Amino acid sequence: MEDVDRKLVALLQKDGRMSFTDLGKAVGLSTSAVHQRVRRLEERGVLLGYGARVAYDQIGAPLTAFVAITPFDHAAPDDIPERLRDVIEIEACHSVAGGSNYLLKVRVATPGDLEELLGRIRTQANVSTYTTIVLSTPWE
Repeated sequence: MEDVDRKLVALLQKDGRMSFTDLGKAVGLSTSAVHQRVRRLEERGVLLGYGARVAYDQIGAPLTAFVAITPFDHAAPDDIPERLRDVIEIEACHSVAGGSNYLLKVRVATPGDLEELLGRIRTQANVSTYTTIVLSTPWE
């Protein structure tokens, strides 16, 4: 990937709504050249989409936790991500090395909601869990 494309990706990571004109000024290209490059980055699967940064406390989900999960039966098919895909409180699912198989990032309203969610995760995916609650997020 060219340096200009890397710069465009970095700029769009910070502000996915940045105009092609502003992107062009930042990297020294015309608006149309930036538009073509961004379209190619999208077509190549480098840019997968654009999203909003959310104030989770404003939408009723101020509690963030990381949940490490390990299957009870290591010989069973590894379909845990599919089993949990539709659980709306799970923001991300990462396959990890170490003591656990997956690390989930979850957001809920209250500790009681977290407790209920952990029960659903354990039942739905047949896993044990280890949970770390986030106290604050200086940056993300």
